[in-house]
Amino acid sequence: MKPWAILVCAAAFLSGCASQTARQAPAQQLFHDQLFQPAAKPIDSASVFALSPAMRNYVQHDIGNPGAGRDVRRILFDALYRRDKLQLEYDAAMTRTAAETFAARSGNCLSLAIMTATLAHELKMPVIFQQVEIDEVWSRAGNLYFASNHVNLALGRPLAGQNPYGFTTMDVANSLTVDFIPIPPRARENAKPLTEQTVLAMYFNNRAAELLAAGQVDDAYWAARQAAVTDPLFTNAYNTLAVIYQHHGNLAQAEQTLRYALSQLPDNTIYLSNLAQTLENDNQPEEAAQLRARLARLEPYPPFYFFQQGQEAMRLGDYARARSLFERELERVPDYHELHFGLAVANYQLGNLRAADRHMALAMDNSTTRSDHALYSAKLDRLRAYAAQLRSR
Repeated sequence: MKPWAILVCAAAFLSGCASQTARQAPAQQLFHDQLFQPAAKPIDSASVFALSPAMRNYVQHDIGNPGAGRDVRRILFDALYRRDKLQLEYDAAMTRTAAETFAARSGNCLSLAIMTATLAHELKMPVIFQQVEIDEVWSRAGNLYFASNHVNLALGRPLAGQNPYGFTTMDVANSLTVDFIPIPPRARENAKPLTEQTVLAMYFNNRAAELLAAGQVDDAYWAARQAAVTDPLFTNAYNTLAVIYQHHGNLAQAEQTLRYALSQLPDNTIYLSNLAQTLENDNQPEEAAQLRARLARLEPYPPFYFFQQGQEAMRLGDYARARSLFERELERVPDYHELHFGLAVANYQLGNLRAADRHMALAMDNSTTRSDHALYSAKLDRLRAYAAQLRSR
């Protein structure tokens, strides 16, 4: 089965091929509520940025009144990074609300940005969410592939004598940028502001993708629908909605929704790929073939192209070819943990235990969830125990 691609905000991704002003919000006909069971629990937009009692207590007692000459922004900024303070950890497993992120002391970039903004609002501090211009990062879960880019947050001072809450009143030049992953300086300089409305849509789009990956298709639909309702110009929500329709067996609705998304961003390769697959599944091979040909011109080697070939080589027992293909994919995404894991296994099968050890350690270091880190750590321990056993013979 070919993969379905969803753009998510593990961080956040906004396609930039069309201006916001040129795009039109779609009509309600893209939503088909009657096809899905009610959500397991109500969608609550207000909860995403809500301040919990524990967060309020933290602001009052751990930050409090900084006193004359102290910059409250710097106090919050330092608390986010210091191990003896909030002790935040990056964990891409789930997109959380502000309160959930604070309680867990971990989250993906979007979750951490939402939590930071909520604390900043309580401190009467203006903030700007920013989309950082870096290449999207790909990950996968079964036949779902996820593309994510990056969002960070700037903490600012209000301009003297003006409303401290609006974007236009913030002293941007002297802002502090909060980031939880390393970002190239030029990418940070070229960051684009995002409204809180768009960030909220990104949150629900993320949750929709995560729920779909967990097999909760009905709940995924309501989350994707909420993303589109929250910001009708956030086109990625319609791509997610279409993939949900496809997984639910509603091919006509998937096609309709993808055609709308492509009307806004005609050269988006993810939308094109998903529409081609929808048409293939719906017995429309001629137009699907035309789309595949166009995709081949736009993107000859799509994400995970060599990875998929390497996996097939592994299944056939051709470990040398698998290693070569994984290495080729690694040239494009040098930090992806699953590629390092594949290289560890291939090298192990080829008897190169030193290389296997190195790549297993890199898989662990580059893992983005606690569960993956624990899995690779256990495998690395077993690999090293096996190598030690061989040396002792």
